[in-house]
Amino acid sequence: MQLSNYHSHCDFCDGRSYPEDFVKFAIRHGFRAYGFSSHSPLPFETFWNMSKDDVDEYLAEIARLKAKYVDELEIYTGMEIDYLDGSYNASIPYFQDMPLDYRIGSVHFLPLRQPLAEENMMCIDGSFDAFKEGVEEYYGGDIRKVVRHFFRSSCEMVEAGGIDIVGHLDKIYMNGQKYPGFSMDAAWYRKELFDYLDLIREKRIMVEVNTKNCVKKNELYPHRIFLKNLKERNIPVMVNSDCHYPDLVNDGRAAAFDFLQEAGYKSTYELDKGCWHEMALE
Repeated sequence: MQLSNYHSHCDFCDGRSYPEDFVKFAIRHGFRAYGFSSHSPLPFETFWNMSKDDVDEYLAEIARLKAKYVDELEIYTGMEIDYLDGSYNASIPYFQDMPLDYRIGSVHFLPLRQPLAEENMMCIDGSFDAFKEGVEEYYGGDIRKVVRHFFRSSCEMVEAGGIDIVGHLDKIYMNGQKYPGFSMDAAWYRKELFDYLDLIREKRIMVEVNTKNCVKKNELYPHRIFLKNLKERNIPVMVNSDCHYPDLVNDGRAAAFDFLQEAGYKSTYELDKGCWHEMALE
């Protein structure tokens, strides 16, 4: 089983420990490569996104760790960059000019109106109570409208480009599945998801299998029932833990590899000496 992870959060955003603590865990557990991907700055401040004022320090700290542990672990500097709209996403010069080894594109917010401010956003990744309130206040209680908005924004993100990895591509189901009218078996839901997968295949972008809630909630993103649909499209994948605590760096990894093999995958992708390579599943 490959031991690498490219989606993780430290105390530069909403992670719960220093970057070096994650590195030490990875080394102790035999990891070959480890990447940091703090939440990107936004046009507004949140408690879980990195501030623009901290970006230089973030880049410098990961560079320091790269040098310190060069003989023990391949360390990479990434960022999880929110897609908000055409004016703020991973493809804009601000993010493209950053000296990053890779960029993860994710959708956490759905803009409701201008300007791009937190009070004008629907957050799909918070508590269910806040999600439920947003569905009812902004979408008239119609969960289908929220799902369509999520996948429309996700498609726009992939079309905009500038990313190497699609982050937790169907996380809308985390809260959506608790709301009346949502069904992953419904034709309308599968059309939205499969159209997105078709676009990802067309653009030849990698997808992460995100294990953050695999142990805690028995949830994988993408949902394990759809892994075969990714395989049918030959979409390249990797396994990431999206960890916020050092002791969760490896959480859910073994189960995710089992699910991938059940879906027909024979390999995943990893960074090796700075380049993406296909690695056979063991």
